[in-house]
Amino acid sequence: MTTYLSPIQMFYKWEKERPNDVFMRQPVNGKWLSYTWKEAGDQARRMATVLKNMDMPAGSRIALVSKNCAHWVLCDLAIMMAGHISVPIYPNVGGDTLNYVVTHSEAPVLFVGKLDSWKGMAGGLPAGVKVIAFPEMYGKYEFENWDTLIKDVAPLAGETLRQPDELMTIIYTSGTTGQPKGVMQTFHALSYAVSNALAQNNEVVRVPDPATGRGRFFSYLPLSHIAERLLVEMGCLYSGSEMYFAESLDTFAVNLAEARPTIFLGVPRIWSKFQSGILAKMPQKKLNLLLSIPFVSSIVKNKIKTGLGLDKANHCLSGASPIPPSLILWFGKLGINIQEAYGMTENCAYSHINRKANNQVGTVGQPMPLVDVKIGDNGEIWVKSEASMKGYYKNEAATAETFTPDGYLKTGDKGEIGKQGHLKITGRVKELFKTEKGKYVAPAPIEMIIQENADIEQSCVVGVGLPQPIALISLQPTAVGKSRNEIKDSLSETLESVNKRLEAHERLKKLIVVKTAWTVENNLLTPSMKIKRGPIEDLYKANYDKWYGEKDSIIWE
Repeated sequence: MTTYLSPIQMFYKWEKERPNDVFMRQPVNGKWLSYTWKEAGDQARRMATVLKNMDMPAGSRIALVSKNCAHWVLCDLAIMMAGHISVPIYPNVGGDTLNYVVTHSEAPVLFVGKLDSWKGMAGGLPAGVKVIAFPEMYGKYEFENWDTLIKDVAPLAGETLRQPDELMTIIYTSGTTGQPKGVMQTFHALSYAVSNALAQNNEVVRVPDPATGRGRFFSYLPLSHIAERLLVEMGCLYSGSEMYFAESLDTFAVNLAEARPTIFLGVPRIWSKFQSGILAKMPQKKLNLLLSIPFVSSIVKNKIKTGLGLDKANHCLSGASPIPPSLILWFGKLGINIQEAYGMTENCAYSHINRKANNQVGTVGQPMPLVDVKIGDNGEIWVKSEASMKGYYKNEAATAETFTPDGYLKTGDKGEIGKQGHLKITGRVKELFKTEKGKYVAPAPIEMIIQENADIEQSCVVGVGLPQPIALISLQPTAVGKSRNEIKDSLSETLESVNKRLEAHERLKKLIVVKTAWTVENNLLTPSMKIKRGPIEDLYKANYDKWYGEKDSIIWE
């Protein structure tokens, strides 16, 4: 087994070699605060001393709930330096989930940081857990404060070394069903994944700006999610790059335009919102016309890329959930070439990616370096690499079920492998449902086709016990300004187009436009923006028969 430098060793490297270079930029009240590698080291080392002084056993689990910010990363570094294990929690969970994760992980300490509302979580705080609040610039709390605690302590001296097989983090999966499971990842797994992803000879991703030799990352997707943790936090540490943060949803566009990242990861919903924003300013017909004029086309493309803040991006990635191929092709016409990637918390998000030089739209790409993949039972995708988890925390039965006897991770996804090794996801093993006619339907591929309509934000194909499937759809906010007849015509065209591409038993009988937006807050989306089929079905299933019997094919709830 090859040994790689750990994340904390990489931090020490830049702390020594580039002490006065900027490591992180944090916007506060519209102004950017900068943290050099030296300044970050001083803060992280002082908090590591605070944790050391608590005399907790080595390898204690330390929980952290906060939106992305500079102190999220400083906290993670401090936990590593102090010899403990981080347990990141999504910043928008409810009190029940907070209670479950902190209790299940047996965390004696919880860091509370930048949140929209602590009030909604506070009731879930287990008794006896010590809480440390991030600095007041992120919000005021009644707990002991980071700045106060580190003020009079000495920075932890030297370089704490963590062994490759030590646990670095326990990441609780967001879970589309059931309680979250704690994925145990070692220092080796994360260092293996990021080191091989960034290796220049592998031509997977190129981080730096050619003009400066350094990269810029923009951190806004939850750092508690493995994709952001690996690509942005680990990517920045392993490339000695700068990390920028978004201050809020309202300032997101401005912050991104100012950051101008050299690598950018967006979940499909973000790319869809970018598309809606562009079309709101420039309708499709006008855009098509301008793109057809050679000289004007390049000006328009550059203006759009610069306006988004993606004019310096070497790579634009999409992951976490499937992205409609039509959306990738649409952005491709603007000179923004999206590379779809695929991975899981259980393998450090290190599985597949479309290379720039061989991007096959509609697939999630070829295996990452040193990843072995095969199609197993029932068409399930099985992957194997040293980035695989150690197991689920305190859940040996679930761990055993997730691995084959020869060490392949069962992904739960169904797929097909093309001639050049490109992997196509065809659905989830457990998401198949049977209609009244006894025919099985895989909803995910159908939902991908439905979401080619730019007016549709989310879709969920259902139909257990119905003669034919129906689709529940949530509209984009930008569709609100359109007339109902205009939207109906658009959806009717989509329904006809979708059904032409499906087998007879898969064809949709109805499209149902729901009133309620599907969000993380109302438990209809996971924190990584995947739909929660169970809660969605529970919300609407009482109406299925009524909707199915109505005359129109497009129905408003």
